[in-house]
Amino acid sequence: MKIEQIYTGCLAQGAYYIESNGEVAIIDPLREIQPYIEKAHQANATIKYIFETHFHADFVSGHVTLSKQTGAPIIYGPNANPSFDAIVATDGQEFQLGELTIVALHTPGHTMESTTYLLRDASGKDHAIFSGDTLFLGDVGRPDLAQKAASMTQEQLAETLYDSLRTKIMPLADDVIVYPAHGAGSACGKNLSKETVGTIGGQKQNNYALRADMTKEEFVKEVTDGLTPPPQYFPLNVKMNKEGYEDIDTVIKRGSHALSPKEFETAANETGAVILDVRHQKDFASGHIPRSIFIGIDGGFAPWVGALIGDVTQPILLITPEGREEETITRLSRVGFDHTIGYLKGGFEAWKKASMEYDTVTSITATHFKNILEEKEIPIVDVRKQGEYISEHIENAHHTPLSFLNDYLTTFPNDTNFYIHCAGGYRSMIAASILKSRGIHNLIDIAGGFKAIKDAQIPVTSYVCPTTLKEK
Repeated sequence: MKIEQIYTGCLAQGAYYIESNGEVAIIDPLREIQPYIEKAHQANATIKYIFETHFHADFVSGHVTLSKQTGAPIIYGPNANPSFDAIVATDGQEFQLGELTIVALHTPGHTMESTTYLLRDASGKDHAIFSGDTLFLGDVGRPDLAQKAASMTQEQLAETLYDSLRTKIMPLADDVIVYPAHGAGSACGKNLSKETVGTIGGQKQNNYALRADMTKEEFVKEVTDGLTPPPQYFPLNVKMNKEGYEDIDTVIKRGSHALSPKEFETAANETGAVILDVRHQKDFASGHIPRSIFIGIDGGFAPWVGALIGDVTQPILLITPEGREEETITRLSRVGFDHTIGYLKGGFEAWKKASMEYDTVTSITATHFKNILEEKEIPIVDVRKQGEYISEHIENAHHTPLSFLNDYLTTFPNDTNFYIHCAGGYRSMIAASILKSRGIHNLIDIAGGFKAIKDAQIPVTSYVCPTTLKEK
């Protein structure tokens, strides 16, 4: 028996490769499927099943293409109704994989088709569960994403999840391994652990949602408390996972058009494409195409694209580090952004050499910022998450989380410079690019973010009620 977790940090997502006696099952595959095919080929094994724990909202799965290329059936749990051929398992249905048995345990609540797959070893002993978004380490799946599709409130879905956990998951032995679909950083839960493998016993001890004495009412309150609105691309990803999508090779081919600076400019003007710059934030600050959006490829790239660009049908033009064009197109496609139409040949240096117009972002060190702060009161914008802000922040800093920046565009000062920061400099540069693309140029970025601010010994405070620049 071989179990391999294939974890993708950018998405905080775990896919799984299970092998026994020359037969392979893949659970929740990523869209680029070649690694799974190559693993099976190297092991002289055949991919027999493709299991999907639910219709994913935060990424586009590779199930459709993988089934097309291998002939392996796609398996969902009860209540699933995909537009393509699939096996819709019944609760408790068993699937043989070599010497192993995989049992579909219907665990609705995150979504109504959500299913946990229980793996039994050759002796019939419960060995592991692949829990999808039903159970994470430290948390459970949020119950608000499937309200419309299920014609239920988030409270009703939470009640359903409570029952699923207590009738299907918690009765399992403490030594059963838990392999979740996501870890820390995913928007599919609130308090996910950085660990990506655990046990049932460990979760009974450490996961608030599995407390033995927890009532259904307490569970509903705690699971639904503090839920932020989901990114707008989530339902679009669900639609693609449910109805199908183009092969990734087609998407890559369409996006891999090298454009000269003049061709790039023409394409941007004629298509209205988003110009997406994925270089390092320091490079973007030093020079970028006017009105381009920065989301660096070496940060939380795909989720931020999904959260801030939102519309997966939007055409995209790329500025990338040289040699990373295909990687960028691939990572965009993981979250359903399939309409990259080209990239700037030679990168931003080619743009400058062609004497094309470009813009910059004013950025100062935390030490320089400290000197300014000691001289006068200045407007400061903190774009970190609410929890980060509440934990510690500069006194009188206004809190405007990056995720909701587009909702607060009218609240920024227009008669004076304001100073913007995040934790380390990545998110504040994203915010700066969005603001400048909307015509707001009177901003100054604090390089290095809150870490540099603390290192410079700028006084910080804690506060339980974050402020905004002004009421919306």
